[in-house]
Amino acid sequence: MKIKIALGIFLTIWIVLLARVYYISIKSNIYYEGLAKQNALKTEDLAPLRGSIYDRRGEPLAVNKLGFSISIKPGLSTKKNRKKLEIELRFLNSLFPDFLYSKLEKKYLKQDSPYAHQFVRVIDFISYDEIIKKFVSISLHKNLKIKISSKRYYPNSILASHLIGYVGKSNQKEMQKDEMAKLTEYIGKTGIEKYYNRVLEGEKGVKKTKVTAFNREIEVVNKKLPTSKDIKLTIDIRLQKYISKLFEGKSGAIIVMNAKNGKVLAAGSFPEYDLNGFVNGITQEEWKILSSDFNHPFTNKLTKGLYPPGSTIKMGVALSFLKSGLISRRTTFFDTGSIELGKRKFRCWKKDGHGKVDMEKAIRESCDVYFYDGSLRVGIDKISPVLRKLGFGKKTGVDLPGEFIGTVPGREWKMRKYGESWYRGETLITSIGQGYFLVTPMQIARYTALLATGYGVTPHFIQSVDGLNVDYGVDNTIFSKKDKIYLRYIRKYMREVTHAAHGTATYHTHTKVDIAGKTGTAQVVGIPQGEKKRMKENELKYFKRSHAWLTTYGPYKNPKYVVTAIVEHGGHGGSAAGEIISKIYDKLLELKYIAKQ
Repeated sequence: MKIKIALGIFLTIWIVLLARVYYISIKSNIYYEGLAKQNALKTEDLAPLRGSIYDRRGEPLAVNKLGFSISIKPGLSTKKNRKKLEIELRFLNSLFPDFLYSKLEKKYLKQDSPYAHQFVRVIDFISYDEIIKKFVSISLHKNLKIKISSKRYYPNSILASHLIGYVGKSNQKEMQKDEMAKLTEYIGKTGIEKYYNRVLEGEKGVKKTKVTAFNREIEVVNKKLPTSKDIKLTIDIRLQKYISKLFEGKSGAIIVMNAKNGKVLAAGSFPEYDLNGFVNGITQEEWKILSSDFNHPFTNKLTKGLYPPGSTIKMGVALSFLKSGLISRRTTFFDTGSIELGKRKFRCWKKDGHGKVDMEKAIRESCDVYFYDGSLRVGIDKISPVLRKLGFGKKTGVDLPGEFIGTVPGREWKMRKYGESWYRGETLITSIGQGYFLVTPMQIARYTALLATGYGVTPHFIQSVDGLNVDYGVDNTIFSKKDKIYLRYIRKYMREVTHAAHGTATYHTHTKVDIAGKTGTAQVVGIPQGEKKRMKENELKYFKRSHAWLTTYGPYKNPKYVVTAIVEHGGHGGSAAGEIISKIYDKLLELKYIAKQ
């Protein structure tokens, strides 16, 4: 009997244990699976606020305006819910009449789909002041959601527009390449905004939350905040404003650069345009007006404007003469006003010529015939390599997107480009910076700094990223010891351009700073061989006038800054740009970038 009772108790305990195991493993699993369906872990990417851009003194150049965006619940485009959508759209239109019903509807329908789970943003940005009084009434609409938003803002509007650049809506291609552009829906389109886009975008944050099946948040499991970096540029907005005023009504480009390290203190491509108009997109009519302007306001002429260098290249050609060993600085040629080669006449800019000319006089008075005769003696095969060594025909490395390389013409280049032989007449026009020869203003500025200091610099606009300075080195390998002796003479001749009695810029440069430089004329149209009397630039129609170059450095004895300018259709470099450049040097004195002499 006792054994039966013991077995009964034992069996009962086992039955209870088995029942409990069944409940835990089978029944409760079904229960927890049900809970799991109702609660899930949701991961949400948090978009960073785009980094700001400042000038060297901390003045804001590109910042973010804080405001709000408004989104509508997904799934309202179905026939069943279309009435709800209409109510919300009309409500928003009544609060903000500038946002048309038709445009709001179009935007919603474009983004909504049966698979959409996120609210559809229909209003990207409304300022704080505009929305705050209506905040409560919007919040009462369950189908609407208000979120903090930001909008890029450029405090100086058109100022330095080609340098700073702008952000705009990212397209599908950009979103595929850049994950952040997909998250923020904006990306740098031009200028510094584009070149340093990845830095300015920052890093996304992540928020992990438990949510119900109805997407209601239960608790935040983990949160990592997004981060962003600000950048500071080398430019001084005070000087930038000044050069913008000096160039008012003109087309062209100007660069003020530290000759010793390549930091650009101010630069402009003119005419400029309003950056703020491009953040949310401009109208077709506005685009048509700007794009049809013959002065090309959208082209960044600093790095994408290709011009013949004209006589600014004569120092480089003179160096090639000296390096060849075939011409010394004392070698002379006689200029009667032109030379003949084959059946063609190659003129000097001075009708009656300069008479007996050595290298000093040739650079000071910009004698073309000296360089014609010299180039025939030396040959293009000894000229082109020197010009390439001086930085032409390749990028300067400036931190702006899409820099052009220009052209240094030569025998191999022409055969590769056109499959044609080189002619001696082409050597002549190359020696005075015309014909196939093309450069950018940034290349001329770098070349001028190279002549002034003897070493190469990389032009750049970045000063620091998030407080950490960015340093660029210099290239001391460009010139040999013998070359540097030649440079002393070249510099002396450049000073005579702005100081000597017959210097081509002497009567047009009046500054308190002792400067050296070179004028240049980049022809827009050729002069017909049958024309015996050359028309003066002011007698030509505006768009047929030559572009005017003037590139300088100062102070002469201790070069600190390069100022290079090209005035499109300005005619003569001295008269078109001399006053502008003189005033800039005086401004550098006023701002204490150059010490009083």
